[in-house]
Amino acid sequence: MKIGFIGLGNMGAPMARNLLKHGHALQVFDLSAAACGALADAGAAVCASPKAAAADAELVFTMLPAAAHVRGVLAGEQGVLAGIAHGVTIVDSSTIDPASAQEFARLAQANGNAFVDAPVSGGTGGAAAGTLTFMVGASEALFASVSPALGAMGKNIVRCGDTGMGQVAKICNNLLLGITMAGVAEAMSLGATLGIDPKVLAGIVNTSTGRCWSSDTYNPYPGIVETAPASRGYTGGFGADLMLKDLGLAAEAARTAKQPIFLGALAHQLYQALSASGRGGLDFSAIISLYERHGAQS
Repeated sequence: MKIGFIGLGNMGAPMARNLLKHGHALQVFDLSAAACGALADAGAAVCASPKAAAADAELVFTMLPAAAHVRGVLAGEQGVLAGIAHGVTIVDSSTIDPASAQEFARLAQANGNAFVDAPVSGGTGGAAAGTLTFMVGASEALFASVSPALGAMGKNIVRCGDTGMGQVAKICNNLLLGITMAGVAEAMSLGATLGIDPKVLAGIVNTSTGRCWSSDTYNPYPGIVETAPASRGYTGGFGADLMLKDLGLAAEAARTAKQPIFLGALAHQLYQALSASGRGGLDFSAIISLYERHGAQS
């Protein structure tokens, strides 16, 4: 299949590589010349604009930082909707608010195209390994049509409901992730301050009721999980500023729905403090640096 792919960042680039590995022909665009060059070396055709990347494509993917970027890529003068053929589906894997996903679906429909929101979970490791979870907002028929391509990049492809429901699932998941990471950071820091060996504490937590992904797979204390960003200076992984953005999306959705998110609001404030301290470019597990007095400072 000939696929247009726009957005070759930390997540988009490995996703695009997996499409190439599965035999798809890719037409790619990104503002980064280096990112485009790396995909060209892997066999993709580099295009000068989103419009060109969408031309003649049988399916188009976008993977971008925020709703404003998706809007520009779709509706700009050199955007996807200016180049895409009628009837071709657009799949957006960015994490944005549900209302924007529904707005973009209306824009696409007016242009004769279907739109699917399909945000992902699994991080850069999952993107590279092709084991991502896709949370898909689409009709059953659309879901069936895009599932084979999604399957080249992920292992768990879930239809969450109609348009926008993929984003609902994603922001709720990341709301919980932000809360649990802050909780693990707080507990690990308290334990270390009180004198317990952090590795012993982590071992207890991970075989007890406090166990969660933030503790056993992505522990924020250095040296606990060798593959976690905490063990490499909080580099790589999922940026704290991106977590801040996602918690903001959850807060706005909650405000609109008049649904309280007490712990989410506190986690949002913690990540605002981390970002304001100049550490927003670090992995989100660096939230422990707001607490830590035993060497986890970045």
